[in-house]
Amino acid sequence: MSADILPPEVDLELYRSRYGDLRGLNNTLLAEHFRTFGCGEGRAASRVSTRSDFVDLVGCAKGSILEIGPFANPMVRGPKVKYFDVLSTQAMRERALEHGLDADRCPSIDYVSPTGDLAVVSEQFDAVASAHVIEHQPDLIGHLICVAKLLQPGGRYYLAVPDKRFCFDYFIAESTIADVVDAHARDLHVHSVASVVEHRAMTTHNDALRHWKGDHGEPLYKLSLAYIRDGLDAYQRNPETYIDCHAWQFTSMSFREIAILLFDLRMCPFKVSRVYDTVYGSNEFYAVLEKA
Repeated sequence: MSADILPPEVDLELYRSRYGDLRGLNNTLLAEHFRTFGCGEGRAASRVSTRSDFVDLVGCAKGSILEIGPFANPMVRGPKVKYFDVLSTQAMRERALEHGLDADRCPSIDYVSPTGDLAVVSEQFDAVASAHVIEHQPDLIGHLICVAKLLQPGGRYYLAVPDKRFCFDYFIAESTIADVVDAHARDLHVHSVASVVEHRAMTTHNDALRHWKGDHGEPLYKLSLAYIRDGLDAYQRNPETYIDCHAWQFTSMSFREIAILLFDLRMCPFKVSRVYDTVYGSNEFYAVLEKA
């Protein structure tokens, strides 16, 4: 893949070649088919359809790269890559072992902030990358502004983001532009009680394929109200402490719309370059934002 030219979100020739039932359709009908049926069915219409495709795309980025939150599975490696995390290298290795993961896959962390403060990063990069990071940010707009400060003009932010329809967030309402603006207006640095309770009580299983097949299970609070009490108690014990959970629930469509709105409102310095839709069997979509 080219470092400068990003693959299109919908490649009609590729879409036609991948699915036999589409071979006889012209481009107009193909585009309509994808909008009406293909996207919802999880059909792959781009060269960036899987995590491997996205990793290749990030790896092709020119110049220096900062990856945020790599844990034991960094997207990119090599001499041009540096890493930021809330844990030091040793602490990350210990955590990986606790989770039964290969600690040797943890990279050496260059910048550490226990509070997730990106201001500790003392240089600028040509690209920043993160996987399943932005949904954990109490203030999404604040996070994007901080990332933009780490990028050279025209630099890109590459994101892998969970799609709420196909992960444990299924039963939690989709985030809106009002939610995003509200969190920024309140200058949130820790999660709200609503986010903590949702994460502790309203989540379900995380099997993407089951979700694609329509089997969403039940939210935890249906099993026991204790899950709601647990979330409320956790927040009340530590109202000023960061409790890790998801603050944001996106689909590829809603993320694209919110990101465009934030740029148009001049609340975010990123314009949307690409959002690659979630494909069948996956629980994530991929986005590329460019510093304006």
